[in-house]
Amino acid sequence: MNKSFEHLPKNKRKKLVLICDDIRVHSGVATVAKEIVTHTCGHFNWVNIGGAINHPDIGKILDLSEECNKHAGIDDSDVKIYCVNGYGKDDEIRQVLDAEKPDALVLFTDPRYFQHVFNMEDDIRKKCPIAYINIWDDYPAPRYNQAFYESCDLLMGISKQTKNINELVLADVDTSKKVFRYIPHGLNHNDYFPIDKDHDEYKDMKIFRNNLFRGDDVDFVMFFNSRNIRRKQIPDTMLAYRAFLDTLPQEKADKCRFILHTEVITDAGTDLESVREYLFDEKYPKACIFSLNKLNRKNLNYLYNVADVQVLLTSNEGWGLTITEAILTGTPIIANVTGGMQDQMRFVDDKGKWFEPTPEVPSNHRGTYKEHGEWAFPVYPTSRSIQGSPPTPYIFDDRCRWEDAMERIKEVYNLSPEERQKRGLAGREWAISDEAGFTAERQAERVVEAFTELFKVWEPREDFEIVNATEYKGKLLNHKILY
Repeated sequence: MNKSFEHLPKNKRKKLVLICDDIRVHSGVATVAKEIVTHTCGHFNWVNIGGAINHPDIGKILDLSEECNKHAGIDDSDVKIYCVNGYGKDDEIRQVLDAEKPDALVLFTDPRYFQHVFNMEDDIRKKCPIAYINIWDDYPAPRYNQAFYESCDLLMGISKQTKNINELVLADVDTSKKVFRYIPHGLNHNDYFPIDKDHDEYKDMKIFRNNLFRGDDVDFVMFFNSRNIRRKQIPDTMLAYRAFLDTLPQEKADKCRFILHTEVITDAGTDLESVREYLFDEKYPKACIFSLNKLNRKNLNYLYNVADVQVLLTSNEGWGLTITEAILTGTPIIANVTGGMQDQMRFVDDKGKWFEPTPEVPSNHRGTYKEHGEWAFPVYPTSRSIQGSPPTPYIFDDRCRWEDAMERIKEVYNLSPEERQKRGLAGREWAISDEAGFTAERQAERVVEAFTELFKVWEPREDFEIVNATEYKGKLLNHKILY
């Protein structure tokens, strides 16, 4: 249990109702939400309106207190789940709020999933504040989200970019009673850690590696771990890897592997087996390995340790949780410079500080700053085109060139194993430091600090104040687009 904030008696704790994915499932949102709940359950009492598609436990109310006690090392947590489809209907949410009488309502995922909640904000905020763990993938600052953000009393941006976007979108709104906080994702760094020759699990990891490569002699491994969806740019990543192999003598290329822990075929992505066959079968038939089975944390940690580098070239990425996992295991990263992945590369501004987005330089996706953490091998996007849909009319799609990604792969390959390890360990050291704090413990501290500030300044909504969550007003573009 984290000891940096007070462990309160159960009857003295604030109660928070959290609407997000059921915290028992394995989505990124659920993973982070579970870490927040289990690391703060001695300070808050938690109620999860836990969503899923066709929830198998629909309608049930489940007590997770005993399980959370084990995670937190305490004996008096109070954590329950109301199982719902989606993120609950209006009447379901009202019933939970009436029954639980929370001190705050907490939302976590894309705002479009919560439009029905924002449309109830005038009723909800007469009784309790609304807090939002939120993310936005890219600029231009989405003024169409203004009513959503205005409906919240606490905005916890999970990236520096998101916090800046929250402030830009609400530039024309009285925010004197709102709290803005940067709360980056944090994971359990005891689940993701480096395994060296002296570690107790080293022999097991070597067996895992040998089985993975079927006894082949492998010198260099690149790892991808994410969903097979278009914005993840997986075919471009495979093309970059093929081009990299072509720069090597055949005997060295034959000792390289690219592991893809993802679905092979999806409607939201493509047929990766066909891509693999087309690019690799003739010359490098063993180069790509699909990891298809669900892995427990132990085996996933082995995969990160087997890898010499982790890659993620996503054209829109709010954070990039697998990048965090890689850094915590001491694995260097190749990543597109966009969204929250910038935070994890620790770019340095012209004052020698960790880059902080502003209206003048809202993002580093144009390569304004080149200095970064030694564990990171950034790929700068060369195409920043406006995409959109009716609910999200405009957003940049930051696409990098696969040729540039190939150069980063070569750069990592040409380092000695000792140098790669040194750089990776520097990344872990920074990630668990107070500055970055990409750990579950530091995330919990930041959440407690944010709610402490919220409860100091929050005042109930006045009866006549209403925010229309389908309209927005104010300035238009209010940050630079060339910088």
